[in-house]
Amino acid sequence: MAREQVILECTEARALGKPPSRYFTTKKKVTGQQPRLELKKYNPFLRRHTLHREVR
Repeated sequence: MAREQVILECTEARALGKPPSRYFTTKKKVTGQQPRLELKKYNPFLRRHTLHREVR
C-alpha cells in the first residue's frame, strides 16, 4: 500500500500570536474516514513540545 505525505502544524502557536511550526511526515493510505494524525513535536518558537495536528 502507498504512503501519503501529510503536514503537521502546531495547535498552540496561533493562539499566542507566534508563527506555527510545521513538520512533514507520511502515513499509511487508508480508504474511508480516518482521524487526523496528532503528535507531540518540538516548536522552536515556543521552545517546548506542543501538540501538532494534521492539516489537510
